[in-house]
Amino acid sequence: MRWTNHEQSVEIFPPKEFNFTECLRFLNRSEQEILHKIQDGVLSKLLNVNGELILVEISCSLVSIIVNLPHSNQPLLVRKRIVAYIWEWFDLDQNLADFYILAAQDKVLQNLACRYSGLRIICIPDLFEALVWAILGQQIHLAYAYTLKKHLVEEFGECLTIEGSTYWHFPSYQKIAGLDVDSLRKYTHTSKKADYIIGIAKAMMEGELTKETLLMKQNCRDFLLTYKGIGPWTAEYVMMKCLHFPSAFPISDVGLHQALKKQLGLERKPTIDEIKELAVNWEGWQAYAAFYLWRSLYE
Repeated sequence: MRWTNHEQSVEIFPPKEFNFTECLRFLNRSEQEILHKIQDGVLSKLLNVNGELILVEISCSLVSIIVNLPHSNQPLLVRKRIVAYIWEWFDLDQNLADFYILAAQDKVLQNLACRYSGLRIICIPDLFEALVWAILGQQIHLAYAYTLKKHLVEEFGECLTIEGSTYWHFPSYQKIAGLDVDSLRKYTHTSKKADYIIGIAKAMMEGELTKETLLMKQNCRDFLLTYKGIGPWTAEYVMMKCLHFPSAFPISDVGLHQALKKQLGLERKPTIDEIKELAVNWEGWQAYAAFYLWRSLYE
């Protein structure tokens, strides 16, 4: 990770296989998104660093990601943490050159890799946010999931208003752990989902479920599956979007099926066995194959 420090900004130098504009297109897919704003090529996001809410404004030059800190003068340690968050958010540790070599020889991925070259998985670095978002999205339409998330954040999250614009940060597990199911139910679609989310929050409060713990597990998928509300799809999604496993593969995802139907010109969605057969060629990069297929739905 290479970056430089300036008076009111930092400059991050990503790998060459990075296209900020493509990443913005994916981030801009829902008008209901509340956790960031995009305007004139600038991505604004509220971060919580050591308990302090900090607004960052992210743009891009020909060779670097430029992170402005327009409303605060932060010490070097805080700036390092901001850089680390952005590096992880855009999954910049992954060497996509190998993925593109694989994709160039695959009938499904070949055109997608060319069309969206430089697109990175837009990750969710915070484990609690990743788990809650995955649970909210279970068995409902994506647009409705965004609506639920918006209401959840507005009710229980933190915010900062600057020059008439309000920026939001996802609720902490500490906040949610103290709620009861009735308090949370209207923001989660069902009582079961409210119960699952509170259970996850309590497990994180007790320190038994952490990102560090999961990354040290020999089989973190099996460990995730021991928690109520986390099934195979949710576990694979979190491994893909939060834990950076490039081989994670939410094979039962409805959007993935729809995208494959579209790319293959089928009259029906492919079966799980058919997807498994296609995915043999994606070994080690199933997460990126799925992500590029999701991207193809937002044309």
